[in-house]
Amino acid sequence: MFTMRRRRTGRFTGVGISIAVAVAGLTAPSAVGTAQAAPGTPGVPQAPAAIFAEGFENGQGATPTLLTNYTGGPPVGETYTADPAWLTACNGWVTSPAASTTPPVGSGCVPGDWAQVKNLAGVLGQWSGGSSTTNHAVTAYTAGNPGAGKVQLETVTPIPLPAGRRFIAFSVDIAEVNCFANHSEFSFYLLDGNVATPAFTRPIEACVDATTTIGGAKVGTFVSNGAVLFSGDRAGIRLVNEQPSGTGNDVAFDNVRLVDASPQVDIGFAPTPVLTGGTSTLTFTITNTNELGAKPGWSFSDTLPAGLKATGVTTTTCDAGSVVAPAGGGTVDVSGNLIAGQGSCTAQVQVTSAARGTYTNCAAGFTNVVGVSLPGCASVVFDTMRFDAHAYGAALKSPLGNIGPIAASDVTCSNVAAVDTDNVATVSLGTVGNAGVVTTHAEGTIDANGLQRANARAETAGVNLLGGLVTADVVEAVATVQGDANGGATPSGSVTLANLRVAGVPVVNPNVNVDITIPLVATVRVNERVVDPGGRGITVNALRITLLSGVSVVVSHARVALTLPGATCPTV
Repeated sequence: MFTMRRRRTGRFTGVGISIAVAVAGLTAPSAVGTAQAAPGTPGVPQAPAAIFAEGFENGQGATPTLLTNYTGGPPVGETYTADPAWLTACNGWVTSPAASTTPPVGSGCVPGDWAQVKNLAGVLGQWSGGSSTTNHAVTAYTAGNPGAGKVQLETVTPIPLPAGRRFIAFSVDIAEVNCFANHSEFSFYLLDGNVATPAFTRPIEACVDATTTIGGAKVGTFVSNGAVLFSGDRAGIRLVNEQPSGTGNDVAFDNVRLVDASPQVDIGFAPTPVLTGGTSTLTFTITNTNELGAKPGWSFSDTLPAGLKATGVTTTTCDAGSVVAPAGGGTVDVSGNLIAGQGSCTAQVQVTSAARGTYTNCAAGFTNVVGVSLPGCASVVFDTMRFDAHAYGAALKSPLGNIGPIAASDVTCSNVAAVDTDNVATVSLGTVGNAGVVTTHAEGTIDANGLQRANARAETAGVNLLGGLVTADVVEAVATVQGDANGGATPSGSVTLANLRVAGVPVVNPNVNVDITIPLVATVRVNERVVDPGGRGITVNALRITLLSGVSVVVSHARVALTLPGATCPTV
């Protein structure tokens, strides 16, 4: 398969014809049988893929060859025919600037005309990035009136096409002189047996459409903008010159190409990951090839991965576009047009899943494909919220070292239900103090309705800190966050303080985040609660003691959060 290589640009914006990029180095015809599914560049048109390319170089040297005696290279070995009027009167010769100055016997050329056709072949070589001295082209310097609508070139052997219904277009390099007179008018047809389908909206007129002049000749590469949605597996090429006059009509052509101008489909999901039961949008981007010809009537069906369902919400920006995706169904049918000059359009369908998983959509799921190239793969992840639940009895931080967390229970960033517990009989916090039995519990649960909940609880008994300045029979911290069906999260917390005394003063039913100062010793925060940024979690500490020496002690800590898929779980 050839890929077009850019030599120069200058797209003609008049109706019907595009001057496109040139293809260099075509020495023999080539053909491809199938098009491979591959991701493209969504919304950025790429060059059409060459199916067949004839550069009229196979077996050629300095000796001119009449078109009907020329045979292209493998694998096709194409031969050509033409109407008699285009094989006489200095027409129909495959030649190059290296040919003799003497015209071929019986060619109908006089030396001056023969010099002109050789020059045209050289101009085409220079234009395409090849040789300006050895390039071969099919030439004409009409010494008589050929008549209107005569075939100037036609393939004898049908050319293999990519499998399936494809948009097929033509491309050709043309150089012409004497544009002040009657000039050529090239019409391309795609042949399916005896049926000729036009691939143009008006003929190519190099004298009018070309924007570049080389060696006195108007020259360019032209792509017909009327791509044919072709269903056959083989096709022929017919080039008709509509100009009947021999006054002018002095032209040469080279690098005849059959190109696959089918739009490329690309797919993508956004957002991803998504909460189970939520929605993501599957976008199909249908991108034109860079000649931007009209592509009417393309269509395809996409079978979604098992477990992924449409919600019934669809949109499209495509001309005459249709997106059929019934709610609860697993198939999407898309059709529409790309109008001339349009680079791309999109079709979208909203999808959902009730089950956790990664759902991958690939070309293998596409059926009933008409006129488009298949995409690569795209994936969407549906997941539950992540559970975060943590509890411990006590922890000390100081400039000289840390103790704990003691009796820690942890469920860390889990997307499945989980539980963890711990307990110890005694707690030592060094010179700061001690405590008795500690029990902790952390869990993430999913109820029968699929709702998620994270809980954490820490209970510490027999608290005796700062030489008896802070004592309690029991202190407990509880943190909870409840999820809803829409991915929302509601955090809450509580503390239980049994017989808490600070500096001998009972502390009963304190408000949230109450600070009690022990002069020259410490600050004791009671019933500390801090809601996470975003409101999806909470931290609860029954006691937080900050000494003037920089030592910090937490007794009975509970922390929970529910994190949406794709977000970062909280850290301490």
